[in-house]
Amino acid sequence: MKAAVVTDFTKPLEIQEVPVPEPGPGEVLVRMETSGLCHTDIHAAHGDWPVKPTPPFVPGHEGIGIVEKLGEGVSDRAVGDRVAIAWLGYACGKCRYCIGGWETLCLEQRNSGYSVNGSFAEYAVLPAAFANPVPDEVSSRDAAPLTCAGVTTYKAIRVAGVAPAETVAIFGVGGLGHLALQYARIAGGVTIAVDIEDSKLEMAKELGADHVVNAATTDPAEAIQALGGADVAVALAANPQSFDQAFRSLRRGGRLVCVALPADNGALSLPIFDTVLNGKTVIGSIVGTRNDLADVFALHAAGRTKVIAVDRKLDDVNQSITDVLAGDIPARVVFQF
Repeated sequence: MKAAVVTDFTKPLEIQEVPVPEPGPGEVLVRMETSGLCHTDIHAAHGDWPVKPTPPFVPGHEGIGIVEKLGEGVSDRAVGDRVAIAWLGYACGKCRYCIGGWETLCLEQRNSGYSVNGSFAEYAVLPAAFANPVPDEVSSRDAAPLTCAGVTTYKAIRVAGVAPAETVAIFGVGGLGHLALQYARIAGGVTIAVDIEDSKLEMAKELGADHVVNAATTDPAEAIQALGGADVAVALAANPQSFDQAFRSLRRGGRLVCVALPADNGALSLPIFDTVLNGKTVIGSIVGTRNDLADVFALHAAGRTKVIAVDRKLDDVNQSITDVLAGDIPARVVFQF
């Protein structure tokens, strides 16, 4: 099969012909139809984070495909099922986090395209229990970005506890941000979109943003404070400076939700007096659970969200990475197999 392989953190991905994997006990073999390109895949390919994957490996955790083969003992999936391969590729199901509804914090978890091979290939294997069913009403093209960008931002809005009429500032209106904006609106929030690209702010307006701020020409914290401040600021740009801006945009009692993961383990410096006196909260939000992904698919099937994406072939993976880093992609790249 064809696969995009990271062989070295300093080199482009290689398009290789590799053996089709065999599903083991409890696993399924999935023939890929689409796979989204997430910024996490770029971080993985470059070895940007403190915990690094081990080359060679296949990135990808927004994969949508058809189950073609069942491993021994699989009874909850069938050949022909359409499923999603998400970041959470395995969790133990037994620890306090799993049984408490926080399987994404499981210490035994495996992550698609990072600790195990992912969906930048024509086939992939994963545990059947983590092959997430995709409703018929959701296209494979839309389902791919929803599998990470969607479920990650849905979870961020949930953990922020957004209430109707609260002001929600979305910092970074790209692959994640264009969906975060929509989930904030579904929750009843008054939305402010922040980005450095006018084209992405125009997209945000088309998706219903109440206000937009260009951070390249205006201090977004000052602009948002002039509007009364944000109850919630969601940090989605992989730039430590934007996290600081997001925190400074908060009104009293505001919540900063940290989602993006800048390279080199970037740090956020908090003013203690301001944080304490004004009752501000900082929340770390990792991707959502399988239940959250089911909710994301259900909302999209009901016509409540819209996915903005451009189509590419897997052969174009390196150019696609270059385009994402240059800010030339409106929202998401989806590889078509």
